This record gives sequence, C-alpha cells and structure tokens, in this order.
Amino acid sequence: MDSKVVSIEEALSKIHDGLKIMIGDFLGMAAPDELIEGIIKKGVTGLTLISVTTGKPDEGCGKLVAAKAVKKAITSHIGTNKCSREQMLVGELEVEFVPQGTLAERVRCGGAGLGGVLTPTGVGTPVEEGKKKLVIDGKEYLLELPLRADVALVKAWRADPIGNLQYRRTSTMNNAQIALAADFVIAEVEELVDFASLDPDDVGTPSPLVDMVFVRGKENKKPMPPSWIRLRERGGK
Repeated sequence: MDSKVVSIEEALSKIHDGLKIMIGDFLGMAAPDELIEGIIKKGVTGLTLISVTTGKPDEGCGKLVAAKAVKKAITSHIGTNKCSREQMLVGELEVEFVPQGTLAERVRCGGAGLGGVLTPTGVGTPVEEGKKKLVIDGKEYLLELPLRADVALVKAWRADPIGNLQYRRTSTMNNAQIALAADFVIAEVEELVDFASLDPDDVGTPSPLVDMVFVRGKENKKPMPPSWIRLRERGGK
C-alpha cells in the first residue's frame, strides 16, 4: 500500500483561494496549527470556514480570521475572537450562526449522505429565517441542510503511513466527524507509527477517509495553547 505521508508544501498545495474548509478545532484545542500557519504564510484568502467556534486571534482557526483569510464563517460562537466581531460589524466577514448541536448534525448529515435533519432548535428565533418548516404531530421543526467542505484539516495524535488516525482525549469530538464530510482530508499528526501498529479499536478515522498525512515537525511543535494551560490549572484533564 502506498504511503500518504507528505511534506507541508505538498499538503498546502491543496489549499487555495475560495475553498470551503472544515477545521476540527475548539478554542485552540486540537487544532492543526502548522497547516493553519502555512495557509497564512501562503497568503490564501476568501475561505469559507466551518468550525464550532472562530477561536481566538492567536490560537487555532482564529489565526485565519485574524489574518483576514476567511470571508465567511459557519459557526456557533465568535465571542472569544475580537477579530471575528470587528470584521463582522464592518462587513468584512459574513457569519452564519448555527446552534452547536445543529452544526454537528449538519456535518454528520454531510458525511452520511443524508438530505438534512429536522430539529425544533431555533424555531421562533432568527435561526429559522429562510429555512423550511415542517409540522409533524403538531410540532414545528426546521429543516437544516447538510454541510460539506472541499477540504477538512484534521488534527490527530498518531497515524500510520496509509492514514489510519488515532485521536487523544477531546480531539475526537470534531476531527473524527469532519473527516467524513469533506472531499479531501489532510491530517496533521504528532507521531507517525509503523504499519499495523495501531490497534483497530484505537483507530478513530480509518485510512480510506484520509488523503494526506503531514507529520508535525518536532522542531516546530507548538507549546500547549494558553487555553489548555488555564484548563489544567483549574483541574481539567
């Protein structure tokens, strides 16, 4: 079987202006930082970003917003990134707010090939604007359409050369899901392991879903994000 391991230059060759990208990031946690920084250095613009939050200006996908690489964000929360708020208010950034559970379901539908999901969340609020409503057994539901992306940037702990990915702790929550909902999947990993060394029970994303594996450079590894340090100080895992 052919190896999917590539250099950062090869990985970034798949990223260009105007793409719709998903990033498995939550406020700087489990973010593919080196790929994100590579996109900024490459000068890519006009991206549509699909992520649970727009992060913080100096962490995770928030750095893309701060660099004005993003024209539209489909997200649940922007409050921790002042750049998102400022750009939205002056019309530089279009924001589509989606309740977090609904966002997860829309991505799941995109990955599973479903036509959408019915949810009561958002009925009677601005969330329902422009959406179809159905009444089932006397209760109103919104039809939320699936979300897919051109490219998903996934952060995993370990990978084998053919692209089986193993996640660690909370990194599973978004990364495993977005790997199903994109036309092309690039994984940034901390460690490359030998063929067949991953227990099948530990594989969070199987190799057929992964197109490229980029091994994060040891000399360039980022320190733990400030948000993780604060969580550790409060006794989090």
